[in-house]
Amino acid sequence: MSRRSTPRRAFEATNGTLAGLWQVDHRRLGRWYLGFALAMGSWGGLDALLLRTALVTPGLDRFPAETYNAFFTTHGLTMLFLFALPAIWGFAYAAVPPLIGADRTAFPRLGIWAFWLQVPAALSLRAGTIGGILGVAGLEPVASGWTLYPPLSILSPNPAVDAVLVGLLLVSVGTAATAVNLVVTIRCRRSIRWLDVDTFTWTVLTSAAMSVVAFPVLAMTVALLLTDRTFGTAFLLGNGGPLIWQHLFWFFAHPLVYVLVLPPMGIVGHVLPRFAGRRLAGRRSSVYSTLAIGVVSFTVWAHHMFATGMGPSVRTVFMGTTLAVALPSSAKLYTWLATLWGGAIRYTAPMLAAVAAVGFFVVGGVTGVFLAVVPINVRYTGTYYVVAHFHLLLAGFVGLALVAGAYYWCPLLTGRRLEPGLARLHGWLTIVGVAVAFGALLVVGLAELPRRVATYPATYAPLHQLATVGAYVIAAGQLVFLAALARALVGENCALDDPWSLADGPSHAREWR
Repeated sequence: MSRRSTPRRAFEATNGTLAGLWQVDHRRLGRWYLGFALAMGSWGGLDALLLRTALVTPGLDRFPAETYNAFFTTHGLTMLFLFALPAIWGFAYAAVPPLIGADRTAFPRLGIWAFWLQVPAALSLRAGTIGGILGVAGLEPVASGWTLYPPLSILSPNPAVDAVLVGLLLVSVGTAATAVNLVVTIRCRRSIRWLDVDTFTWTVLTSAAMSVVAFPVLAMTVALLLTDRTFGTAFLLGNGGPLIWQHLFWFFAHPLVYVLVLPPMGIVGHVLPRFAGRRLAGRRSSVYSTLAIGVVSFTVWAHHMFATGMGPSVRTVFMGTTLAVALPSSAKLYTWLATLWGGAIRYTAPMLAAVAAVGFFVVGGVTGVFLAVVPINVRYTGTYYVVAHFHLLLAGFVGLALVAGAYYWCPLLTGRRLEPGLARLHGWLTIVGVAVAFGALLVVGLAELPRRVATYPATYAPLHQLATVGAYVIAAGQLVFLAALARALVGENCALDDPWSLADGPSHAREWR
């Protein structure tokens, strides 16, 4: 008779009363982050579903334009800061300590404190929505776009804008604290050589180090905007103030994209060899490419501003650096494909999600390379092409890589395995939905239809309706995932010590030992 796994026993051991709110077990903290991310992702996903519903018809038949603007503002803020980041830190806390041979993080209580900052941050970022639901007079959803460009964000009388800025400050502090905790944990508490550190841990280390640099910039920039709104200063108004905001914001936001992309790259590089029956091909090149992406990503921010009147020489420099960051990303793709080539592949649910993530990485990456070229960027930067590219990368690659991590590490986190049939159904619905939704928007973008507009010519209605169908398919997939998770948690399908039968394989990972 098989005994229940160590993860399962650990899961039961940490089930406590209110005192458990300050227990410092890293695996429990990972569950908190992932549970928070799941709740916030559902809320942000509902925004997207309502946004797509509004675009079923060319006119303003369902919501006014201001409501549409609020949907894409809150959707962007929620999915980036309240879903993707917490999900990544959740997997990092759960998997990194056992992968490096550590029994806990370097600063356990700092990790707990940083997590609880996410709660007031979420309430602040969504204060306008909460105020609108509760009917609080004067408190309305923010409709200035998730980039909060001035002067609109400064001149808006809506107090929810101030709440959003406070929420971003809290996110910045909490993320920087989490990043410091992970960097010091990997640097000081590992019991293995650097040469033996796995690629997922390297991506977490790089992303955390990037966060230590990038998020203080966001905090400073938001503080300037909050000062302009509160005290009437003019840091970001007049005399190039809006351009100063764009430079500071994108200096933070483009590295943020790689903070969100690198750990999913690590998940893909961790999952693929486990179910291909081989070691990761080009492991050292994968590590070096991770470090290269971490450095070069801080030099590419101004390609978001090619349409702002930038000089030709400056445009050329940033075009070159933006194209350069594609090289280490391509190296990662090579290691994944080389690992799959000739492998004894087992198409488990994690493997299905990881392979699909690689496919979306190719499409999202190639469409992004074109945006690095100045003439193409200027032509398409204000169109749905950018929306499609961004979501193929984040919803397609990052989303499915996180799904692969959720499937793969579910036994580590809960002591249970997701039911394979439901997991596969969730995976296929997500894959098809993402391909349909953002494939349609890519075609719309190539036709140069402007984004961030609540209405559009009737000619594009069939493609927008197809994109909406894809969005509803994605939503159906996530309902299947919630059902699979609930069934696993209340069922009796306990995981074994070696839940994926990796013990005799060449890529058995430390987290299962």
